[in-house]
Amino acid sequence: MMDDLSGKTVLIMASDGFEEVELTGPRERLSQAGARVVIASPTLEPIQARVMDDPTIKVQPDVRIEEVDAGDYDALVLPGGVINPDHLRTNETAVQLVRDFDEAKKPVAAICHGPWMLVEADVLRGRKATSWPSIRTDMRNAGANVVDEAACVDGHLITSRNPDDVPDFCAAIGRALAG
Repeated sequence: MMDDLSGKTVLIMASDGFEEVELTGPRERLSQAGARVVIASPTLEPIQARVMDDPTIKVQPDVRIEEVDAGDYDALVLPGGVINPDHLRTNETAVQLVRDFDEAKKPVAAICHGPWMLVEADVLRGRKATSWPSIRTDMRNAGANVVDEAACVDGHLITSRNPDDVPDFCAAIGRALAG
């Protein structure tokens, strides 16, 4: 059970190709704890989830990334899936949002391949983080101290390895939001 997160607003940034449970898990758990959860995407078209490589559900974004102001949110969640962060890291507005949340010392939570956004935003130097195994070299090259933990917390930065870590990932986000 998470602390009461009433009054908190969380931004989940995703595009087509996100790993389903890495978006739906945090959205459901944070909402159940009372947080308002907003999905941002490059367009307002429904975005396609995947489980591993297979398409599953579609999710309706609430807002376009270009309309987001980090000052309106208490935390940022970055789901993985290979396609999703690889697409978002080419969107300068999305990358700048990661920097804005980090500079404001608001919780930034990335799971699986989601830390690619942290690499692109250049916010990993000297920080402890984890990810899906195949992007750990990218993280090391970006200056991270890479570890293998279900939910790695370094200040306001929260990272996790894979879909199996969603419960620990969500618990860490909840603790960070609860203060």
